[in-house]
Order: sequence, then C-alpha cells, then structure tokens
Amino acid sequence: MKKATKRQKKTDQATRRLLPNYRLRRQSLQSLLLLIGLALVAGTVDRQIFETEFLQREGEKRHLRVVEVPVGRGVIKDRNGEPLAVSTPVESVWADPRELKRDKGTLNALAKALQMDLSELKGLLPKNDDRTFVYLKRRIDPAMADAARSLNLDGVHLDREFRRFYPAGEVAAHVLGFTDVEDHGQEGLERTLEQSLSGEAGKKRVIRDGLRRIVSDVENIKLPRPGREVTLSLDLRLQFLAYRELKLAVEEHKAIGGTAVIIDARSGEVLAMVNQPAYNPNGKRTAAAVEGGLRNRAVTDLFEPGSTMKPFIVAAALESGRYRPDTPVETSPGRFHVPGKTIEDIHNYGLLDVAGVIRKSSNVGASKIALSFPKKELWEYLDRMGFGKPMESGFPGERQGQLLPYQRWYPVDQAVVAYGYGVSVTALQLARAYAAIAADGVLPVLSFTPREAAVPGVPVMSAKTAQELRVMLESVVSVEGTAQEAAVPGYRIGGKTGTARKLGNGNYAEKNYLALFVGMAPMSDPRLVMAIMIDEPSGKKYYGGLVAAPVFAKVMAGALRLLNVAPDGELPKATPMVAAGGVP
Repeated sequence: MKKATKRQKKTDQATRRLLPNYRLRRQSLQSLLLLIGLALVAGTVDRQIFETEFLQREGEKRHLRVVEVPVGRGVIKDRNGEPLAVSTPVESVWADPRELKRDKGTLNALAKALQMDLSELKGLLPKNDDRTFVYLKRRIDPAMADAARSLNLDGVHLDREFRRFYPAGEVAAHVLGFTDVEDHGQEGLERTLEQSLSGEAGKKRVIRDGLRRIVSDVENIKLPRPGREVTLSLDLRLQFLAYRELKLAVEEHKAIGGTAVIIDARSGEVLAMVNQPAYNPNGKRTAAAVEGGLRNRAVTDLFEPGSTMKPFIVAAALESGRYRPDTPVETSPGRFHVPGKTIEDIHNYGLLDVAGVIRKSSNVGASKIALSFPKKELWEYLDRMGFGKPMESGFPGERQGQLLPYQRWYPVDQAVVAYGYGVSVTALQLARAYAAIAADGVLPVLSFTPREAAVPGVPVMSAKTAQELRVMLESVVSVEGTAQEAAVPGYRIGGKTGTARKLGNGNYAEKNYLALFVGMAPMSDPRLVMAIMIDEPSGKKYYGGLVAAPVFAKVMAGALRLLNVAPDGELPKATPMVAAGGVP
C-alpha cells in the first residue's frame, strides 16, 4: 500500500514537470497586451498632439469639397453674326507652397515651362508655408499647360478657367475693350455690357484625392448660368474698311493718330468706330500700349472742329428766317476785324451767297453770319444740336465736349465759334450732329446694339432747312468745292472739310493741325454719315480736303456697295461763281 502511494506521488510529480506553466504564459500575455496598449496610446497621443499639422494636411486632401463650376462669358457678335469676342476654356497653373520643393532644379524647370523669370516665380511663392494656394500663371495656352503638366511636380496643379479671345484683333479693339484676369469687363463695351455678358459660376460638392483630382461628383449645389450672347450694331466689314484706310492715311501723312466713325443716319446705330494707334487685345498690354493706344479716341478725345462747324451756323441762320441759301454775304477784302482778332480767308471771295459760304468755306462769311445774331440765340441753337452736352450713348469714358456759356462770349468768341474754335467736340458727337442734317432735322439717339424699332430722335431743325443744307454740302464735293477728293463714282456725296490748328500750352501751334471731313451718302436719301479726324499730319498735305476726304471716299465706296445701296447718279455740275479755292 505504501509502495503504491509513493509510486503515485512520483508519477504526479513527473506529470507536473511535463505540463506547461500557465501562470508564466498568462503573465507574458498580459505584459504583451499591456505593451501593445501603451504603444497605441502613445501613437494616438503623438498624432493628436504632436502631429496635428500633418493630420490636418492629410485630412484636407481626402474629404468632401465644394468647388466652383466655371462658366464662359457671353459671346459678342456683330450685326451679321460674326464673332467679335468669345470665351475659350484654358488652364491656369497654381501651387501649394507647402508641397512644392524649393530647390534650384525644380524652380528652374518650372520657370522655364511657364516662360517666367526665376526671380518672378520666387516672388510669387511665400517665404513661409502658411498658404495652401498661389496662382503661378493664369489662362495659359495649351502648349505651356502641357509643359507644366509634364514636369509632374508635387504641389503644382492645373485648373480650368476661361480666357477672352477677340477674333478681329486690333480692328475692333477700341469698341470692344477687354477683360481683366478675373474676366470682368474693364474697357469699352465689355465694361458697358458687363451685366449681360458675365455669367454666374455654379457650385458642386465633390470628393478629391491626394492630388486634388476630383474622383467623384457628389451633388450639384447651384447650377451655372452662362453669360448671355450680345449682338452689336457694328458691321465688321465696315469696321475693317475704316480701320484699314485710317491706318494707311495715318502712316502716309506721318500723323500721330486718327479716328473714324460711321453711323446709320436713320436709326442712330453705330456701324463702325476705329482709332489709331490701335492695340492687340489678345496680346500682352505693354506700358506703351496703355499710354497711347487703349483709349477710344472717338468718344474720349476732344478737339476743336474747325470749318466742320460752319453748317450749323448756317442752319441757325436759315432757321431764324433772316437768311436764305441765296442771301448775299460780303466777304471782301478777304479779312474781317473784330476786337482782339482779324479773321481771314485764304482768298478774297468777294460777294458770296450763304450757300457759297459753305462751298468756299469762308471764315469771314461764317463769322459775319454768326455776329448778326444775338449771342444767346446762337448759343441756344448750338446747345440744341447737342454741343457741350452728353450724348448718353452708354460708352464708358464718353466726353460731352465744351460750349462756353453765352454770358462769357465776347464778340471775338462769337465770331470764331462760327468756324470751329472756342468749342470742343468728339468725333462721335460731330457725326451725330451731321446725322441730324441727313435725317431731315432729327438728332438721333445713338446705340451700339441693333434696334428692332425706330427710337424717336430730337427735332433740332426743320426738314426744309436740313434739305437746303444737304444741297450746300453736296456742292462742297463738286468741282467748285473744297472736298473734290471725297467723291465716290456713281453716288451723290455731301460733306464738309475742316482744318484746325491744335491748341497746346495756351497757344495755337503754327504747324500742328487737325485734318477733318464729315460727310454723308447717298444724298438722294442719306443713310450713312462718317466723321474722320487725322491728328497732326506732318507731310506737305494737312488740309482736311486733301488728308481726310480721300479716306472718306475709299471707305464710303466700299460701305455703300457692301450694304447694297443703289447708286443715285454722278455729282451735279455746279455753275462756277468764283475762283476755286477755300480752306478745305
């Protein structure tokens, strides 16, 4: 019995030695779990406290975002549907300064791809990394975008935007104007029609990946509204004709600039408006371009109209009932003295009738007619014609000109205003005044957009007076007048020349002139009115009849044919009264 018990004890001891030690295992497992728990806590503390910036940056890369849906600006077309301004999709390059490496090799490659100076690129990047978005170059061409994309640089991204493009380039630049980097109108009709042309960007919720690429559209928050299409009254064909001939004339006569305007006498619609010097709205606007070429001289530049003012003095005379076209006016001996000034003609024309004063462009005759009126009566008539008053065409920067109050007129002021001094106008203002003569005495309301229905103008003279003036203006383009070079074969043409000295530093320069011509056609039923001003022609020719009138003839000849205006016959042959000549 005792032996069996001892044997059993030995067996139990051997068994216990062979079985695993569960207490040690349990302690080991508990220790391991404790270490894992401590590691997790330490990692959590590290990320939540010590690596907050890293987590925020990573979180910003991978979550829902609300992004804008860009829209294009409305298309601008001419009256025949030809596009003048369109918005095309392009790409813009931006960077996240926190991700972009600043080493020399990276920045040199990026600057080369974007065609920028290295210093310019560095100037765009902040020294510290507190910003997450910086534009490097906006609205770039496809080749530049591909070059930037091919670098595959961390922190450099491309987004789609829209860029304004002007197919007509310089030809319509001054009328259309341009937009800024945000595609908002800054000049010209782009600015005037901003509310119609500018669209409204949409918004949508998306999911972006770590490279800011949209991987999923979640929902549309706001639908985009594209800009509305706008049709202008401009005729690109006439615009090109006027641009080409004006540029050639400025170059030929070595002038410092010029402007030309064509309006429809029936509707008041502006059909063409060009200036020199011009600029390319699709290119980079240099300092020189900003200094001299951006403004629309046809509406912003004031000048004294010279002899183109004489028809309105005669109109006042005819309207008064004290004069008729055949009323005699003595101009001998070719000069006329008023206190403070001697007014002269280039020839002694002797006895002229009122029509002859216009045909020969007699300063003496026009001054005598003007001085025969009470100054208030004459001033009120010129005021009624719109001189010195805003036209309210809606074009930005429009000037209203200047007509001194009659209370400040001395006899010399009343005399010289008869041949266009002491009063200032714009080319568009002068063209509109002549349109009243073409439209039987109704001063039109100007418009840069087509009109479906006629807008009543302002009556400023009787139809009889307007018709009598048109006969006089037609004689100016005859062999006896000062504007023979304004003639257009097959059409009856009327108009008036002007040659004015420029005022500078308080004095009139001896050799600085403005050459002007304002005309209309066809005289049987006037439809088009055109005003031309060449600024400081420096060649041997400087008279309006020799410098500006030929431009009118070339442009008007093309315009009448393009608009299918039927010929109304050759110029009538006038009966000679005095020797040819005059101040053209």
